[in-house]
Amino acid sequence: MQEGSFIWGRLERRYQAVAKRLDWIWAIALLVAAVIIFTINLGELPLRDWDEGTVAQVAREIWRAPAGSLHWLFPTLGGEPYHNKPPLMHLLIAWAYSLAGVNEWTTRLPGAILTAMSVPLLYYVGREIFHQRIVSVYSALVYLTMLPVVRHGRLAMLDGASVFFFMVMILCALRSRRNLRYCLGVGIGFALICLTKGMLGLLLGAIAFTFLYWDTPRLLLNQYMWIGLIIGCLPVGFWYFAQWEHYGHTFTNIGMIDQSLSRIWQPVEGNKQPPWYYLVEILKYTHPWLLFLPASLRFTWDNRNLSWAKLVLVWSWVYLVAISIMSTKLPWYVFPIYPSLALAIGAQFAEIENLPMLSSFPRFWTIGLGVLAVVATGGSIFYSFVKPPQHDLQLIFAAVAGTMALAGILAERGDGQFLKVLLWGSYISLLLFMKSHYWVWELNEQYPVKPVAEMIQKANPSSQKIYTLNSAHRPSLDFYSDRTIIATLNTNEIEQYWQNNSKPYLLLKEADLGKLKISAAKIIDRAAGFILVIKDTVRL
Repeated sequence: MQEGSFIWGRLERRYQAVAKRLDWIWAIALLVAAVIIFTINLGELPLRDWDEGTVAQVAREIWRAPAGSLHWLFPTLGGEPYHNKPPLMHLLIAWAYSLAGVNEWTTRLPGAILTAMSVPLLYYVGREIFHQRIVSVYSALVYLTMLPVVRHGRLAMLDGASVFFFMVMILCALRSRRNLRYCLGVGIGFALICLTKGMLGLLLGAIAFTFLYWDTPRLLLNQYMWIGLIIGCLPVGFWYFAQWEHYGHTFTNIGMIDQSLSRIWQPVEGNKQPPWYYLVEILKYTHPWLLFLPASLRFTWDNRNLSWAKLVLVWSWVYLVAISIMSTKLPWYVFPIYPSLALAIGAQFAEIENLPMLSSFPRFWTIGLGVLAVVATGGSIFYSFVKPPQHDLQLIFAAVAGTMALAGILAERGDGQFLKVLLWGSYISLLLFMKSHYWVWELNEQYPVKPVAEMIQKANPSSQKIYTLNSAHRPSLDFYSDRTIIATLNTNEIEQYWQNNSKPYLLLKEADLGKLKISAAKIIDRAAGFILVIKDTVRL
């Protein structure tokens, strides 16, 4: 009996060692694939407006601050206090600036690397809740090949980092079920989320605790869990107390209410959308995985007594309902839901993997893949004949068309290999898309800022503030010009600024110069349809 137990113990230890080695191999392979797609062509395109331009400017002001100053704790934007978000990601970008200079690549790199690291992290989350390794592999690969994940993860935004820290929190919560030391990781993950996106930590923390209440309620009564949370709350509490101590009620009113909590009941900067807005976002950008989502969610609901299904249901539905009832709606707010959808789809794919050869698949899948192949073929043909031909888009659509067509044919024949074709083809198609100059498509919506910013930099205005007759504020223009460009349609405000300053600077379209009642105006440079105007003191 003892000899049998000894042999069984040796076999079990050997199995665990092999399983651990396989997990490492998969994690490294997933990380390499993720780093490639998240960093290729990362610095070739200019920063886009709002989040990227703002984050980069705050990070640069931290980087420029004298050594030993508390600028990292009390960041500024254009010299004014910045209350929008805690500065963790801005600090990482400032650190990248100190290593490799200020440019698009260093601005986007920290967020891209953290988002890439979330891919193997999702694999490990899957290993905690699924018995089969293949489910974890499929989940991580589906997540890696989702367009919104790759695109927003590459941008200099806070969402990819927040998702990574949330996965740290979820993984530690899952592992704490068998090892209470991981309770500390739950608190650390919560702290990192709060120090990245502020109040979002409360929502994501509530999701984690709702899952534990449903799945493992004993952990919520465990002292180690609460010790871990208290330790995690300490740096968050310190940061918020430091802001309140330094700025007083200004931080409370602006940082906590106007910039955070008020987004729940009122739209910020006109970003108001109907409650179904995020459902539409998911429908628009999750192809081809959208085809499998209804069956995956139904399969998840049928297994709701299992831990993995509880996690997917709580994660996806609680988060979706929460952001849908908010008044402020922005496309990247839906980012944290994609890992949960990938887990559901991965579970469904594992069921397909276990089916006998030449099994019949739902007709909806083959028809959907066929439709995607036809649409992509049409896109490839269209961009072949436009003038001038856009060869990058032609190749991208051709890759998508080939992937969908081959996967559709295999699915029609009942061959489960269509999943591998779909995953590999989607990865290659996304890689080609990220290699192109189209992945930040918002850059085509307005005039290019870099030529205008170079004109301003060349003039080197003594004033840090420049007025422009425009309705849209462009944070990216602020960053590249290293000035604060105040956009307004109020001509009286611009005229008053002109009269009350001895060295005013105006950035205008040439046709707008005649709309202003200003004297002694002198054009000193032109670029991209804009002129830079100063006051000619000689004529005065």
